[in-house]
Parts: sequence; C-alpha cells; structure tokens
Amino acid sequence: MASVHDSLSRSPVAHAAATLDMGRGRGITIWENRNDRITYDATRGHVFSLYLEGGTGTRRLDAKGVSGWPGAVCIFPDGQTSEWEITTPFRFVHLYLPDDRLRADFARTHDCDARRFDLPEVTFAEMPALGGLLGALAGAASSGSILLADAVLAELVGGLAPRPAILRGGLAPHILSRLDEWIDAHLDEAIRLSDLAALADLSPFHLHRMFRVSRGMALHAWITERRIDRAKGLLSGPAPLVQIADACGFASQSHFTRAFKAATSTTPADWRRAVKDSPSNT
Repeated sequence: MASVHDSLSRSPVAHAAATLDMGRGRGITIWENRNDRITYDATRGHVFSLYLEGGTGTRRLDAKGVSGWPGAVCIFPDGQTSEWEITTPFRFVHLYLPDDRLRADFARTHDCDARRFDLPEVTFAEMPALGGLLGALAGAASSGSILLADAVLAELVGGLAPRPAILRGGLAPHILSRLDEWIDAHLDEAIRLSDLAALADLSPFHLHRMFRVSRGMALHAWITERRIDRAKGLLSGPAPLVQIADACGFASQSHFTRAFKAATSTTPADWRRAVKDSPSNT
C-alpha cells in the first residue's frame, strides 16, 4: 500500500521544495505542483494538509469537484482514496504520520485508550487553529528545525479530541496507569515483560497482546518512547551523554544514540545543540 508521499513522488510535475524527517515514519514536506492529476489509492498513513499559496485551481474530482484556496485544510485518514486535478500552480505542506505511531502518541498525550482516536476525513475546511500549527510545521521544514517540529506536533496531537467509545478487551485504565507509573519509575533499569505481567496480574502473552490493543503500540516500543521522552528533558541540562544514556535505561551511549536517532531522525548531541540555540535559551 503506497503513501500519499509515494504518490506525489511518482508525479513528473510535483516538486518537494522542503522536507523534514522526524523519525519513525513521521515527516513534513512542502510541495509545489501544477498541471497534474493525482490519485491517492487506499493510502498508508494519516496526512494533514495546508494550502500555503494558491489552490483555487486544485479540485477533488471524487467530491463533486470542490476547489481549494490559500489556507484550506485537508485531512486524509489512513486508507483513504481520493482523486485530484491541478490546473494552476500552488504550494502546500503535508504532515505524514503512521497510524500506529499517531495512535500511540494520542493515547500517551490524552492518557486514554488508543481506540478513542478517530480522525475524520476533511476536504477544504477553514480550521484556523490546525492551519496555524501546519503553517508552523511548514516553517520548521523550511528551517530544518526538528525541535520546533517536535513541539508543534505535540500540540497538534493534544488538540485531537478523544471520541466516546464502548471498549471491549484491552486493559482497564487503572491497569494502564499502574504500568505507566511503574515504567517511569524504572526507566533506568532493564524492564522485563514478566515483571509488568505480574504487576497487571496477567500472563506475559496476554499483557503483550492487550497492551497493543489499548495503546496502539507494542509494549517494548512504548517503553522505548518513554525513555526517549525522558532523554529529551535531560538533554536540556549539562549531564554527559553517557550519564543520560544510563539514566534512561540504554545499554550504552552508542545504543542511546541509535535509538534516539531512529525516534527523532537526529542525534542526542544535535538535539542538545538545537535546545541550546533555541530562542528560549538566548
């Protein structure tokens, strides 16, 4: 299954003016396009779109030919299909988020079950708050600021409202809270599935399966994300990288660097430099 980015990359006309890799399949791209026809067929991942310049010559053919405008917002949920015709030049930004990663970030941000995440399809809407955040992400892509992109993305996820849902299976909220509290208290140690299973009074197999249902992410990946989050906070201080690696439960500084770069697309040292050079620290 191709992504929206894949489809645009195959176009002989569309041009990526700026791109920022945020790690784990997340990314921002500013596109320029004209005189084109694009089909997104059951695409992989969620996409948030903002028209930066132009767009009145861009029509969605499978939605009665409605046309865009500068400032228009679109949301393409995972698996969506749509067909587009572009007749005049325009410039737009896309934010790409894998389904599992967005669900897990949503669950962590809102401290709720990932199944309460629901992203509606939106074609050409006035959404000033979301549009402002997407504009800021376009600025982050243009400047290459991973730190700004990370902060804006956190705000964007925080603005997504949980939906009411009758949930069956998964883990009860108090079990999830108990696990999170225990994980945070032991991030500097080796965390074993058997210990967490005992804490939840479940078999390791059942915990592993039900945790993914409730959090949208495998337990080991969730723990790694908590380690990375702690590391980001510690990188604003003077502690040596090897000490931060140890405090966050990584086997070595090299292990820490590999995991951090996979999660953020940048190294701990570069992240620290970005924090030091940010306006809030000048």
